[in-house]
Order: sequence, then C-alpha cells, then structure tokens
Amino acid sequence: MIEVKDVSYTYSGNRNVLEHVTLNFQKGKLYAILGASGCGKTTLLSLIGGLDNPTEGNILCEGKDIREYGLSKHRQEQAAFIFQGYNLIEYMTVKENVELTAKLSPEESLTKVNLGKEFWNRNVLKLSGGQQQRVAIARAIASDKPILLADEPTGNLDEESAREIVELLKKSAHEEGRCVIMVTHSSELAEHADEIFNFNYNDGTV
Repeated sequence: MIEVKDVSYTYSGNRNVLEHVTLNFQKGKLYAILGASGCGKTTLLSLIGGLDNPTEGNILCEGKDIREYGLSKHRQEQAAFIFQGYNLIEYMTVKENVELTAKLSPEESLTKVNLGKEFWNRNVLKLSGGQQQRVAIARAIASDKPILLADEPTGNLDEESAREIVELLKKSAHEEGRCVIMVTHSSELAEHADEIFNFNYNDGTV
C-alpha cells in the first residue's frame, strides 16, 4: 500500500529529522511507529499523508509516487488523519462532524466505534476525551479512505480509553482492510500493533 523509499527530511537550519528511512506498509494491518518526542515520527506521518515533501527519497502509494500523483489529490482520496487534539468542529454535533467528509454512512461509522445514538446529536464539547477521539476515528472511517494516519491518538486519554482506541484502530485495519499507521511514545500501546517500527532519536533512523 505504502512504500517509503530512502526518505530523508531536513528542517531549515540543517537539522536532520529523518535519515534514509525505508519502510513498507500493507493493507489490513495496524502499524505502530514508536519513539521519543522529536525523533521524526510525526514528520514521517505527515510525509506519508502528503502534507509535505521529503528532502530526499520517495513515497509511493500503490506503486505511484505521491508527488507525481499530486499531494492534494493524495490527501483527498487516499489518506485520513486522526489527530491527538481531535480537530473536531466545536460548534457542530457529533453526527455533523462525521458528515463533513463522509462517503460512508455516518451512523454506521459511529456504531463501529461504539458511540451510542444518545450522543449523536450532542455538541462535541459535551463529550469526554475518549468519546471525542471516537468521533475523530468515525470521521476518518466514514471518509472511506484506505489509509488512516493516527498521530498520538491516545495522548490525552486515560489507560483504559487508550487501549479501547487502539483496539478500534486495529479493528479498522483487520475488518475494514485499511492500512492504519499509529504514532505513539507508549511501548505498551505499541504492543497491540501488528508490526512496530522503533525510531532512534539521535539520527532519525528506524
């Protein structure tokens, strides 16, 4: 599904964040990118999602270089983001947030993430952190994009809610056939993934 081929990324000021990273990601699997803050995990996720270009190397989606395909088109058609801060529209209800990018049924997507009907017409600010993250995952699922990119999706949650969120991501991979890539600094949560990539802080390698 995704090939990261000899990718490097350098911020202005010549600070290397990623150094010749080569990875492969398949459909139907949950991947964990594990490492401390500042080691390049989120940068790699942004590159895979088409938010930026690598300084060197290439990222391919189903055999096509995403730069040649078009980064905007890649984001619109292939990759959905699930953010740690949820990024929900605060003045909208749960259902309205999911409907924003939905190609699949919002109701079915909310049911898949175990958020009951009694919450669907509530303003999202009236939900707990775990419930808001479920809405964010439902929104990503409803977009019907084959790649889900989750950036520290459990960082604001208690341990029980965090485990539930990871299980939802795994279910989305195994049952929906998506390629799900989760960035985390928690080795305990990473153990729930099908495959783990450990990032080194000092040199931005895997």
